[in-house]
Amino acid sequence: MYEWVMLFFDLCRFRKGPQDLPFSQALLLSSIMAYAILGFLMLYIDSGWFNAIMQVSVGALLLLAFAKIILLISRKPGRFVQTSSALLGTDALISFFALPIIAGMTTGRVSLLAFAALVALMIWHWLITGHIVRHALSASFSFGLGVAFLYIMASYWLMAQLFP
Repeated sequence: MYEWVMLFFDLCRFRKGPQDLPFSQALLLSSIMAYAILGFLMLYIDSGWFNAIMQVSVGALLLLAFAKIILLISRKPGRFVQTSSALLGTDALISFFALPIIAGMTTGRVSLLAFAALVALMIWHWLITGHIVRHALSASFSFGLGVAFLYIMASYWLMAQLFP
């Protein structure tokens, strides 16, 4: 387990790509669980448990569908397990770092430093997603960033529509 967490840290530091993760259903399931638990904790702070479960479920399905679609379009479906594990695991890691910031902000004590830290984490998440997409599709970093940006904006929009 420790080795998997360190792999995700290396992904977040742009030292590894999704191809460096083992092709493992257990890793994919662990990534889904980490994503679900940390996502639930973040969302539960501001909403009820049912709404948090629904949002986490839709978010996980969106992320898995995104990975499946881009890999099918690029004719690289064999990379699904590693790409999905990378996307879910790094998202969980970013959520882990964002959790205390979100908790602090919901108390009504929003500081400029907390806001700046949250924006920095959002940008870092975008860069990591672009990095993963780049490696998954064997494309340029700018292409990966563009696809990641479109995914993030589309998922934010869809989540806002489903959970106003």
